[in-house]
Amino acid sequence: MKTTFKDSELREFTRNTFLAMGCSPSHADLATDVLISADLRGIDSHGVARLSGYVRLWEAGRINPAPDIKIVHETLSTAVVDGDAGLGLVVAPRAMEIAIEKAKKVGSGWVSVKNSNHFGIAGYHTLMAVEQEMVGIAMTNASPLVAPTFATERMLGTNPIAVAIPTHDQPPFVADLATTTAANGKLEILQRTGAEAPEGWVQTQEGNKSVDPNELKKGGALLPLGGDRTHGSHKGYALGSIVDIFSAVFSGANYGPWAPPFVSFLPLPEDPVGEGLGHFLGAMRIDAFRPADEFKNHMDNWIARFRSTAPIDEQQRVLIPGDPEREMEAVRRKSGIPLNTNVVSDLMEIEKKLGVKLG
Repeated sequence: MKTTFKDSELREFTRNTFLAMGCSPSHADLATDVLISADLRGIDSHGVARLSGYVRLWEAGRINPAPDIKIVHETLSTAVVDGDAGLGLVVAPRAMEIAIEKAKKVGSGWVSVKNSNHFGIAGYHTLMAVEQEMVGIAMTNASPLVAPTFATERMLGTNPIAVAIPTHDQPPFVADLATTTAANGKLEILQRTGAEAPEGWVQTQEGNKSVDPNELKKGGALLPLGGDRTHGSHKGYALGSIVDIFSAVFSGANYGPWAPPFVSFLPLPEDPVGEGLGHFLGAMRIDAFRPADEFKNHMDNWIARFRSTAPIDEQQRVLIPGDPEREMEAVRRKSGIPLNTNVVSDLMEIEKKLGVKLG
């Protein structure tokens, strides 16, 4: 079984899959770009491994392949966008475009989104703002898999936060992180490889420590960033809560335990408090704070100084947020994208189901 693919091969397959679902060529191109960007950057949990999940949601009637994405409320610097149950991979970039348009006019733009779906890696959307010499911010709520500190009930999603900041000569600063100790996709990778989860990632249904990557299937929960109260899980819980509120309470999406599940075999909540999943996108012009060249030069200086920080030992080096992903992308563009055999099997099922060819 072939398990390493050129990004062009995966790009063509993914695009044809979205076209077969009924997406327009432009939406298929965009959704594909978001997914392949994740694989290139080494974020395997959010790349083509997610494709079969989107197909199943579409089959279940929970994804609209031809959404009418529109602003339903706005001010000069803010907007609420209705994603019309579209792919988050398409809805979120449109929301960021709106944020950028507002930032060009008044210095910053902030858009909260409702009625959307999983939007891929948050960092992709923030880099859209960097291309316009702006700071980009992106966050989204997600399926409730996370127990608050001291709780057994699953109330929050992995609720990522991403911030990208433009530079001059240095690569941009890109922080993209879940507000949990680990994202659910990391557990899925461990399940495929048969490895145990590190302590502090998950707990049992009763709230006990566990290293079983299948714990969520047994009613357990992911843990907030920090793992436990001693190591600061209350801070991860707070960050995840902020994402949930900005993404869903602001927009009118479902929040907390009402957020719809990504997997199609789980039913939607019977008592929704909103519409679909929610996102929050922001863009800030750097020249709204100081001259752009001056800002970017100081960002270069900031990065250079942090890179020169004395390491613990000579075998390690101090990294800047975004370094691992950027370096992985350079490798994978040359050597290809490795996929787990289970992921390849899922793609082959799509191949049979939709008549699209893999590789």
